[in-house]
Amino acid sequence: MRQAVPTLPPPAPTRRGANRLILGAILGALPSGCALLPDPVPAVAAGPNRFREADSRAPVSWPDPNWWRRFGSTELERLMARMAGENLDLAVAAARVRQADASARIAGAALLPIVTGGGSAQRSEAGGGARAVTRYSASLAASYEIDFWGLNRNAALSARLSAEATRFDLGTTLITTEASVANTYFTILEARDALRIQEANLAAARRVLAVIRQQVAAGTATGLDLAQQETVVAQQEAAVPPLRQTVSQNIATLAVLVGRAPAEIEITGQGFGRLDVPSPSPGLPSELLARRPDVLAAEAALASANANVAVARAALLPSVTLSAQGGFQSLLLGTLLRPEAQFATLAASLAQTVFDGGALRGRVELARAQQEELLFTYRQAILSALSDVESALAALRETTEQEALLREAETRAARAYNIAEEQLRGGIINLITLLNTQATLFTARRNLSTGRLRRFQAAVGLFRALGGGWGPRAAAQVSEIRR
Repeated sequence: MRQAVPTLPPPAPTRRGANRLILGAILGALPSGCALLPDPVPAVAAGPNRFREADSRAPVSWPDPNWWRRFGSTELERLMARMAGENLDLAVAAARVRQADASARIAGAALLPIVTGGGSAQRSEAGGGARAVTRYSASLAASYEIDFWGLNRNAALSARLSAEATRFDLGTTLITTEASVANTYFTILEARDALRIQEANLAAARRVLAVIRQQVAAGTATGLDLAQQETVVAQQEAAVPPLRQTVSQNIATLAVLVGRAPAEIEITGQGFGRLDVPSPSPGLPSELLARRPDVLAAEAALASANANVAVARAALLPSVTLSAQGGFQSLLLGTLLRPEAQFATLAASLAQTVFDGGALRGRVELARAQQEELLFTYRQAILSALSDVESALAALRETTEQEALLREAETRAARAYNIAEEQLRGGIINLITLLNTQATLFTARRNLSTGRLRRFQAAVGLFRALGGGWGPRAAAQVSEIRR
C-alpha cells in the first residue's frame, strides 16, 4: 500500500513575490486583447474598365520611368540626369522624407521600455563637528507603458503611413519636375524654330520690298505700295526680339530646374527636326490608380488619419505604467558592489483622466473630421487621375491631327506665295494680292511651329498623367535621390 504524500502549505510570499502578485492582480483586472484598431481604407468603387479616349486596338505599353528617352534627344536626357541630382525641389522633398522617417522611429520608440542608468557620489556634512558622510550609488531604471488599447501602436502606425505618404509626395515632385524640364526644353526649341521662321519671313518681306522699290523707280508702283511693304518689313523685324527673349527666359527657367545658374547652362538644340513624339498606351484605369504616386499618397494619408482616430479614442481609456529600479548604494566605494548594497523597487500605476473639460473627446472629434477630409481628398485624387489621363489622351490625339493639318496648310501657303512672288515680278498681279498671300504664309509658318510644340507638350502631359511610369523600380530610384 502506497503511503500518502502530505500536502504542504504554500510558502509565505517574499517581498519580490508580493510585488508580482500585486502587479498580476492589477493586470488581471484589465481586459486583454482590447486594442482599438483603425478603420480600413474604403475600397475604391468599381470604375470604368477602360479609358474613353484610349484606342482599344493599341497595345498596352505602360510608360518607362525614363520616358523622356523616347523623344530621341540626348540633350534632354542629360538635362534630366542633372535635374535628378541637383534640383532643389527634389532635395527639399527628400529631406522631408528623412524627417518623416525619423518621426516614425520616434513614434515607434513608445512601444519599447525606456531604460536609464546613472551613478552618483554625494558628500554631506552636518554642523557641530559631525563626521562628513559620503554616499555612493549606481542604479538602472526602466519604465514601460502597457499598450492595452493600442494607443502607442496606432501612433507608430500613423507615423509610418505618414512617412509613406511623404515618400509618394517625393515621387509626385519628381514627375512634376521631369515634365517641367521637358516642357521648358521644348519651348526653347520651338522659340528657336519660330526665330528661324521669323527670319525667313523677314527675308521674304525684304525681297518683296526690293522688287517694289524697283517698280517705284520704273514708275509701275506707287509710294503707297512702297510704304505698305515697308510696314510689313518693320512688323516682321519687331517680332524677332520677343522670340529671343522667350529663348533667354526659358533657358534661365531650365537652369533653375537643373540646379544651375543661367550662366552655367548652354542649350544647343535648335528645333524639333530629329525628334519623335511617342504615344504610350494608358493601360487600364485600375493600373493607373495602383501606380500613380499622388493617388497612393492620398491613400496613405487617409490610412494615417484612420490610425490617428484610434489613437484619440484610446486616449479616453486608462493607462497602465510599469516601472522598476535597481542598483547599489553604499557609504563606502569599496563595498558598493557587495550583495548587501543592492536595492530594487517595482511599481505599477493606473491613471485615468477624470475631468479635462472635454479636451480628449474634442481630439477624437478633430481626428474624425480630419479623417473625413482626407477621405474626400482621396476620392478627389482618384477622379482627378482618371480625368487627367482622359484629357491628356484627347490632347495628344487632337494636337497630332492639328499638326498634320497645319503642315498641309503651310505647304499650300508656301506654294501660293512662291507663285504670287513670281507673278509680282512679272507684273501680273498687284501688291495687295501679294500682301495677302504673304500674310497667309507667315501665319501658317508660325501656326505650324506652335502646333508642333503643343503636340510635344501634349505627349509630356500624357506621360505625367500616367504617373511617369511610376512603379517599384521608379520608387527605388527615387529613394536614392540625395541619400
